[in-house]
Amino acid sequence: MLRYLKYSGIAGGVIYWLFVAWAVKENPWFSFWENALSDLGTAEANFPWIYNYGLMFTAVFILAFSIYLIISAENKLETVGGAYVSISAIFLALIGVFPGGTRPHTFVSTYFFVQFFLGMLIYGAGSKDRVIRYGSGLLFALALLGTLVSWPSVALIETYEIVLIMVFTALVALSGTH
Repeated sequence: MLRYLKYSGIAGGVIYWLFVAWAVKENPWFSFWENALSDLGTAEANFPWIYNYGLMFTAVFILAFSIYLIISAENKLETVGGAYVSISAIFLALIGVFPGGTRPHTFVSTYFFVQFFLGMLIYGAGSKDRVIRYGSGLLFALALLGTLVSWPSVALIETYEIVLIMVFTALVALSGTH
């Protein structure tokens, strides 16, 4: 079972982008250069449930990945890092519950990223695997640097940050440890 949980982060990323592709197909007005990804889940979108349920479904996979991180943890830092990632999964689901245009949306979407990246950094700090340890530090730095760039749209910075998350899940899944 642990072997399957190890790859659930990668699966979550793939599933998320499949839902995004479906939502974009149903919303030809959407532009990665002008919109936020969450615009696909607003009341103005065609079939907003596609994007919002996609977030909730993806959250299940991120939660499974966090369970892998916690169960396979070899020390307290890895355990705490996994716990932060589990909290991020809850915030990811809440983005679907509170879509763009609702009052809590900005908070839950921001905290998804904050919790995941903090969890990644903490987990990496505790990892004995050099690739995960230094990779998570580099990815965290890249995430911080990404917030300093003047992006043409919110969707592009969101995509950038999601790609960093996907790289971390791949680093963990493909590492030789656990």
